[in-house]
Amino acid sequence: MLLTRKIERAIVRSAELHRHQERKAGGAPYVVHPFAVAFLLAHYSEDEDVICAGLLHDVLEDVPSYGADRMREEFGERVYAIVKEVTEDREIEDYIRFFPYGNSRKKQWKDRKEGYLRRLEDDSPEGLMIAAADKIHNLRSLTDGYFERGEAIWKTFPAGKEETLWFYQSVLSVLSRRITHPLVEELRAVLHEAEETLFRI
Repeated sequence: MLLTRKIERAIVRSAELHRHQERKAGGAPYVVHPFAVAFLLAHYSEDEDVICAGLLHDVLEDVPSYGADRMREEFGERVYAIVKEVTEDREIEDYIRFFPYGNSRKKQWKDRKEGYLRRLEDDSPEGLMIAAADKIHNLRSLTDGYFERGEAIWKTFPAGKEETLWFYQSVLSVLSRRITHPLVEELRAVLHEAEETLFRI
């Protein structure tokens, strides 16, 4: 995929909007994640809207001040629609932040993830590609963090090891039924490696 003007604008906007955020696993600048997702997508797609959506896929969820209207204005309805597909429920996330401890937090995390899985059943092929690339990089980052910090890595995740494994296995299950794509097979391989190390009980 060539570096188009639209993709370059999405790179700039992603870097700007995520500039004060860090990754949970390892503390790297958050923008590493959308860039990695876009890199994975660009290996398989010549669709600039898909690459832009990959670069912006966490913006509606993590930077609510940016907003849907601005994304539509800057990148068009199609990019917004794809990003919206892979965006988790903001109201549940706000509830988690208001009640950040204990079983309530874990339950709300599960509710949010179940909602994501339900929406995944109806997502477009483009949204499913982004979901696969997103989970590939998240798992790789989590595994790298595990090798650096060991079991302490789970202190940064609300659900713990078993529920996190459930979520990734569930995502792979939905993707495997919905699309046939090399990114799904890559996710399967990355998850298998994580099951042998990161998620080993």
